[in-house]
Amino acid sequence: MGKKAQERQLSDNEAMAFAKQLRVSPRKLNLVAQSIRGLDCGKALAQLQFSSRRISQDVKKLLESAIANAENNHQLDVDRLYVAEASVGRALVMKRFRARARGRVGRIEKPFSNMRLIVREREETA
Repeated sequence: MGKKAQERQLSDNEAMAFAKQLRVSPRKLNLVAQSIRGLDCGKALAQLQFSSRRISQDVKKLLESAIANAENNHQLDVDRLYVAEASVGRALVMKRFRARARGRVGRIEKPFSNMRLIVREREETA
C-alpha cells in the first residue's frame, strides 16, 4: 500500500538542494545568489568562500550539498557542474517590539528566506 513515487521534476543532468528558514532577508540573500548564478561550481565556491557577507557561508554549504547530491544520487561529473538556477523566496517574518519614548512601541521585523539551488552538468564539447 502507500502512495506511488512522485515523478522527478528535474532533468537527468540536474541536481537540487533546498535551504529553508535562512535568517536573512530575501533581498540580501538574492545579492549573494546573483553573484554565483551561471558560474562553474568551483568558481562559485571560491566566490562564496571570500565573500564578506555573513550569509555566504550558509549558501556555500547549500552549494556543497547540491554538488554532493549530483555526485552521489545522480552520478553526475563534478568537474562539469555549474550553477543553473539560484532562486530566493520569502519565508516567515518574526515580529518583535521595542519600547520607545512616551509609551510607544517600535516594531522590529526579522525576516527569513528560502533558497533553491540547481546545478546542471555541461554537455561535452567535441
